[in-house]
Amino acid sequence: MLAAAGTADSGPALIDRITNVSDFIWGGTWNGEEVLPFPPMVIVLLGIGLFMMIGLRFYPLRNLGSAFAGLFAKSKKGETGEISPFAALSTALSGQVGTGNMAGVATALALGGPGAIFWMWVTALIGMALAFAEGSLAIRFRERGPDGHWRGGPMTYIVKGLGPKWTWLAVIFCIGALASTITTGNVIQSNALADSMNELFGIQEWIAGLIAAVLVFVVIVGGIKSIGAVAEKVVPFMGLAYFVMALIALVLDAQDIPESFARIFEGAFAPQSAFGGFAGAGVIMALRAGVARGLFSNEAGQGTTPMAHAVAQTRDPEVQGRMAMMGTFLDTIVICTMTALVILTVEGDFTAGGIAVKHAWQSDLTGFAMTSGAFAAAFPTLIAGVPLGSVVASVALIMFVFSTMLTFSYYGERTITFLYDLVPGSSARGEKILHMLWRVIYCAGIVVGAAQPLELVWRLGDISNASMAFPNLLAIALLSGVVFKIARGQREEAEAG
Repeated sequence: MLAAAGTADSGPALIDRITNVSDFIWGGTWNGEEVLPFPPMVIVLLGIGLFMMIGLRFYPLRNLGSAFAGLFAKSKKGETGEISPFAALSTALSGQVGTGNMAGVATALALGGPGAIFWMWVTALIGMALAFAEGSLAIRFRERGPDGHWRGGPMTYIVKGLGPKWTWLAVIFCIGALASTITTGNVIQSNALADSMNELFGIQEWIAGLIAAVLVFVVIVGGIKSIGAVAEKVVPFMGLAYFVMALIALVLDAQDIPESFARIFEGAFAPQSAFGGFAGAGVIMALRAGVARGLFSNEAGQGTTPMAHAVAQTRDPEVQGRMAMMGTFLDTIVICTMTALVILTVEGDFTAGGIAVKHAWQSDLTGFAMTSGAFAAAFPTLIAGVPLGSVVASVALIMFVFSTMLTFSYYGERTITFLYDLVPGSSARGEKILHMLWRVIYCAGIVVGAAQPLELVWRLGDISNASMAFPNLLAIALLSGVVFKIARGQREEAEAG
């Protein structure tokens, strides 16, 4: 009895402590009380992002059109790397586009109101400068592994760009990245996938997790080339299909679109109140929710996507820098915006505290249920008793989540490999054994995570995202001179690999 009581007491206490750390990093609060007027992570992320954007002379915005055109350019023959630049972008995007684009957007609306979407946009636009830096540095300072394959990422450009004395910073990044891989890239994603499969097909969560684990293993056992090949085919299709369905939903309630945009801009700069989710939320709550969910979704400055871009078949860091910044744009400005507008715009029979409301964001619904409810209201035709809109949202989530788990498995593999290579006596054979062991453990985590409660995991995910973003953002700032030279086309920094 005493042991049981101790366990029961320690659980909430642990959640409370972790919640306090998460709230301080992202909200500047402790025990629900304001400690700092502006959250530390917001200051660092937006501060360094603005510094990079100004230093780049607004390069991402000036070159947005040419970056779009580059998406359809063919790879040059004879380039070194593992997969094409577009496949590298697709791989990075498959990690970016996940629960954050559907459940994360709904969470931002619940916590910060419509104004959170404005700050999500700001995070994405500023994040494009950070993404350009990450993509270009990933190519500029990548290296060949013992097996002859190219690899890179923040840990590599920290050590090669700043020097071996900064290895400690690379280690901190890897620890944070590994924690993020397990929480946000595995458990949170597998749980969302299992819930969707349970809703659609009535499959038990652990069985859904087992099915997902087997499918993920089949792909990741082939390494980054296999992951890139799948991502290159799946990501463009699923992104376009989701965009079209969301667009149709908006057209059906087009009369409410102007009001939705008005709420977003008003909510970004003025406190609001509503029936559901965020009574009395102010500017700080909107800013915190928008930046936190924006980073969770597009990962700009977080340090994950450079690991995918580092293997692109190109010698030009600027080329992949543009690809990286397009990933941030497509993920947040396009996909997240469509999700937000559907939730804010589509009318339906929703309730909040027993009172009828018009839109999903005003209702008692939370997380993915809010997104699914909005789509169900737009497409109410029943298929086997389930609204067509819910089917569309659930299938989209399953596809998004599955591709995210593929990419994050590689991110975890890269961080473990870097840490292993610091150990005396490490070898190419040891790396191969470690890779296979990691893939098995990662897939086992999918099965376990499919049926777990997520309150604690989401908080741990926020902390781990920040713990990898801090060292990566510091490295970007210290290497900003290299990034600025790459953007200006100075040849001494524009050839690598």
